[in-house]
Amino acid sequence: MLAPTLLTIPATVWWAVSALAALVTAGAAVRAAASTRGSTAVPATLWAIAACVSLAIDTGLRASGAVSQPSAAASLRMVTAALSLCPAMSLLGAKRPQHGVWQLIVAALALILLLPALATMLVRPDSVPDAHLLGRCFLVVLSLVGWLNFVATYHGPAATLVTLGQLVVVRGFLPLVDSEQAFPPTASTAAPMAALIDCLGGCLTAVGSLLAMTISHSSLSSPRRRLALAPAGTFAAAVEPAFFGFRETLGAAWTLRVAERFDAMAASRGWPCRLHFDGIHPADAPIDGPWQRDAQRALGALLQRFVSIQWLRRHGWPAPTGGRLARDGQRG
Repeated sequence: MLAPTLLTIPATVWWAVSALAALVTAGAAVRAAASTRGSTAVPATLWAIAACVSLAIDTGLRASGAVSQPSAAASLRMVTAALSLCPAMSLLGAKRPQHGVWQLIVAALALILLLPALATMLVRPDSVPDAHLLGRCFLVVLSLVGWLNFVATYHGPAATLVTLGQLVVVRGFLPLVDSEQAFPPTASTAAPMAALIDCLGGCLTAVGSLLAMTISHSSLSSPRRRLALAPAGTFAAAVEPAFFGFRETLGAAWTLRVAERFDAMAASRGWPCRLHFDGIHPADAPIDGPWQRDAQRALGALLQRFVSIQWLRRHGWPAPTGGRLARDGQRG
């Protein structure tokens, strides 16, 4: 009985709620941009803000009645769909120094995904854009890549909600989905259901973004919480806060790459430790010693391919004692 009752609510109301949810998500993305300052994850948060603003404009225009026909509605939603893939794509190229140029590749990807909408506007302005099957599959694959990058981190539940909401919002361009039926005219009987589904997707994304923001500031999930498992005065206790902050900021892909490079150096130099996804193993090695200083400098150099010395200090990195970190600190 609940579904029929919900469908009695005008479609414009559901789209207005969707626009509000998109603005909430945009606000959370702005907060993420501020908290990730000093890292190469900032461009990904800016792409996320753009996607949220696009969805807010899209659903806001539908709620106001300015956009009522399937052709215009689908074209606007294709902009949101293209921008929604950019954050995950941006993180894939987040290593310095190419992370800046990589954003041009991300923008080119978004433009390629928008070609069906641009072609339709020029050739058949009253038709719904027909996304190619490869583009539809790519939308799903890259959405899952973004989810997999964070599902094993503290942000796993939030990433799951955001990904589900994203796929619901862009459902009109998923494989085996009829795009025209996903964007009914505002005055049609199918509009309330389409608007309700849009609202569901927007709310899932908003809840996920708020959950991610809450987790980032919760003492229960802070990287420092992990220090309860690492004895005080150990090498693990010294470097793990920044390492876990890096993992929560850049995701699993680059974390595993950093761990792989660190372990290769540890093996070649005979350090009695290894870096895993869950921290330093073993975790009880004392902080003082010649290999610890070398290992700290090596890990710091690896992390600085993605974050600044200021970012490291904000996340509890030990005071520099020499080498690259010390020189960077003096320059900063």
